[in-house]
This record gives sequence, C-alpha cells and structure tokens, in this order.
Amino acid sequence: MNVKIDGRRKINSNVIVPPDKSISHRSIMIGSLANGVTEIENFLFSDDCLATINCCKNLGTDIEIRNDKIIVRGNGFALSAPKQILDCQNSGTTTRLLLGILSTQEFESILTGDSSLKKRPMKRVTVPLSQMGAEFEFLEKEDFLPIKVKGSKKLKPIEYTLPIPSAQVKSALIFASLKAEGKSVIKESPKSRDHTELMLKHAGANIKSWEKDGVYTVEILPSQISSIKIKIPSDISSAAFFIVLALICEGSSVVIENCILNPTRTGIIDVLKQMGAEIKIEDVENRNGELVGKIVARSSNLRGVKVEKNDIPRIIDEIPILAVAAAFAEGKTTIDHASELRVKESDRIKTTVEMLKSFGAECYELENGLEIIGSREKLKSAVVNSYKDHRIAMAASIMACAVEGESTILDADCVSISFPNFYDILFSLTKKI
Repeated sequence: MNVKIDGRRKINSNVIVPPDKSISHRSIMIGSLANGVTEIENFLFSDDCLATINCCKNLGTDIEIRNDKIIVRGNGFALSAPKQILDCQNSGTTTRLLLGILSTQEFESILTGDSSLKKRPMKRVTVPLSQMGAEFEFLEKEDFLPIKVKGSKKLKPIEYTLPIPSAQVKSALIFASLKAEGKSVIKESPKSRDHTELMLKHAGANIKSWEKDGVYTVEILPSQISSIKIKIPSDISSAAFFIVLALICEGSSVVIENCILNPTRTGIIDVLKQMGAEIKIEDVENRNGELVGKIVARSSNLRGVKVEKNDIPRIIDEIPILAVAAAFAEGKTTIDHASELRVKESDRIKTTVEMLKSFGAECYELENGLEIIGSREKLKSAVVNSYKDHRIAMAASIMACAVEGESTILDADCVSISFPNFYDILFSLTKKI
C-alpha cells in the first residue's frame, strides 16, 4: 500500500498512541513462564506482538483474548515442545527473547522469520547462551535464522559483559539465568531499556540491578515467578512521531497521556529539549516500577546538536524521527556510535539518509551514524521508499506533513508492525495550514 500526503499540515490535539511494544512482548512471555493467571490490559495488537502470542501458544501456553484483556495461564517454565516451526515473522524481540527462554527447555525447537528478520544477526544472543549450556544450529546461513535450539535443565550461570548494550540480548540472558544453577551477573555500559528487569521484579523474581561508574549490572538467582496484573502504558517510540510533528509544523501542539516515561526510554525527549523543543512532562506516577505520565509538545525553533554516545541506547528506535527533526533545525546535527541501526528492519543509517535526501535535506552517511545540516527552506515533497521498515515509513510521513506539496510513501502498510492505526490518527487529527 502506498500513501499520499498533502503537505503543510498542522495538529492541535490529544493523541492516543498505541500501547508500548516492548512491554507488550514481555508481558506475554513473562505470563507464559509464571505460575498462575496473568491479566494484561491495553495490549498492543500489532504484527510483532501477535507473533509473540502465536509462538507462546505453540509452546503450550493458554492465551485467551477476552474483550479488552488478555488472560495468560502460565505453566511455570513447563513449556511444551512445539509441533511446528516457531515463526517470529518480522520481530527481533520475539526471536531473541525466545532464544533465552528456549535455552531452559530440554526439547528441540526451530525458529524462523520473514526475509527481513533473516538478515538480522543472532550470534550476539547464541554465543553467551551456548556458554551456559544451550545448543544452537544455524540451518541455512551462519548467524542467521532459521535456527534450531536445544535447551538444558542444567544451565550454567554466567558472568557476561555485553559488547554492545542491547535490551534484547540482556533479556534473553536474564530469562535463561532464572533457571541456571547459581548466580548470573550481566553487565552493560551504558544501560539499555530495563522493562524485563522491572517486570520480573514485580513478578517476584530474585533479581537485583544497579549502576556504578557508568556500568549497569544485573544479578540473577534461580527463581520461580508469580502471575501479575499489568496495564500497559502508551509507547513513547510511537509518541515520538507526533511529538516531532508538533515541533516542526507551525502553530501545532500535542498532548499524549498515559505514556511510558522510563528513563531508559526518554532519550528522545532529552535530545529534543537540547535542540530547543518546548516539551513538558506532567502528572508522572510510578506504576509497578515504570514511570508513566503526560507529554505536552508545541511547535518550536530547533537547533542542531551533537548526540552523546551514552544517549544512543535510549534513542535507538527513535533515530529516524529524530533525524527528521534535525532536518528542520538550524545547524548541524551529528548522530554517531549507532552501528546497531545497520541491523534493524532495514539498514536504518542508510535508509534514513536516503529518506531525508528524497525530501531535499542535506545529510551524510557516517560509518556508524549520520550527519544532518538542517535547512527548512531546502525541503520539498517527495516519493519515498520505506524499505518496508515501519519506522522509516512513519518518519517519512511526518516529514511529508511539514513540507509543501504532495508526497508518496511507498509500502506504507508496514506501519502495522508497531502502529496499526497510524494513518487513521495522522489524517483525522491533522489539517491543512
């Protein structure tokens, strides 16, 4: 599906963005491993999260969608051997976290995915899990799906420092460590998102975590986990698109309530504020360890910045939309130390640069990042290839709203991976200036 957008639009509205994708994935997985019945409200029914539900069902978990809730009847790590290949579709989170979970099971299983997921490396997860005693076999190409997993009931504990901060790798190791024969210690610097740790603590797992001298440490002891009730807040990664829309479109403002404000996720807010964005955070509350609150953003005159290395893990998913903001800012914005973008749904360094250039922006591809020379006057409408990457499609759509003329976003239906009603909201809440 291609989408046409007539530019020079504005927005003045409350925006209801989808539930958080990271927490939605984890709520199903932790519910599957818990003893008892987990109740989940405000779940994200996107393609990626549905892949997690389907995989967990194929592993024997009873998952019921009841009105506006999901009921997960956990088996306390007593999963069943799947009768078919586990199809993770486009979801790297589903794949990598399941590799950790399946490492605790003695049966064999095979994971696969779509053509995009098959290009994403898996050794970053399988190498440390192999050290714990799980066995892996790459069935077609080394380092990539499909992969056969054979777990063990006698996993060895591990002390491991992540070469690159990654919530997915860290979470896989945490899941495996819950069934290891002793204490595991996982370190990373800087800290990546910590939803797995917070949710497992809420479920009674024996986990400690702390930061010292810039190093984040997680200590895990063998644990049983209990069922929980969880209401999932809105996803700041999805909110970021409408925040930037308000910032770059004249006379615009947005209010986003019930949004996740976990400090490992608010890097996008911090960087935009450094750029001069008028953004306020209000009504913050602590919900089972996760901060949740309201974000208010108004159109602003932005300036270029150099994004700090330590901020990269906190903005890794938001870099395409941050780059759009940078194209409308005065001066140069530099984003570096972001090699992880090369192995997302697309090579997001390359595809973000190509997207910006399509609109006439001056930008350059770096080895591990990009550089943008902002100039609103140079920007124009465009036909943009999304490369079937949901975050590129949405970033391009926001940029199209702010420039003059009609733009076309190719293969825009990929937004269903994380934000199924993105275009419904975009067209219903924006209007021509």
